[in-house]
Amino acid sequence: MIAQDHSLTRTYSLAFVKSFLIWSFTLTVCLLVVGFPLVVLMATVGSLLAIILQSVLPVSAVLLVAGSLIGFNVLLILVSAAILTLKGVHPHEVSWLHWLHGEENKREIPIYAACPLTCELMKSH
Repeated sequence: MIAQDHSLTRTYSLAFVKSFLIWSFTLTVCLLVVGFPLVVLMATVGSLLAIILQSVLPVSAVLLVAGSLIGFNVLLILVSAAILTLKGVHPHEVSWLHWLHGEENKREIPIYAACPLTCELMKSH
């Protein structure tokens, strides 16, 4: 009985870690691909901020700004992945993540107005 409880705990822990890692990967890809304008905006603001801080902190302005922006993005992704994992949302349950499932996008066959006349010819070939 104790061995079963330990096995279930291990299984739930592995599922939790797997879901967290999948969410982290998915949110990172979404930030880089879909959020590309946001990344460009952050880089622009970061470079302007580094130029402004250069007069105050001549040695470490660029390092401070770049580290802050990267740290903020990583923290945002990890916190979002943790929240989604703790809420029990699994990435396979999200409909707009069909690319994550490894399934191709199912296309619907178009039905034309002339289909009753031509569909029978297509079925016979």
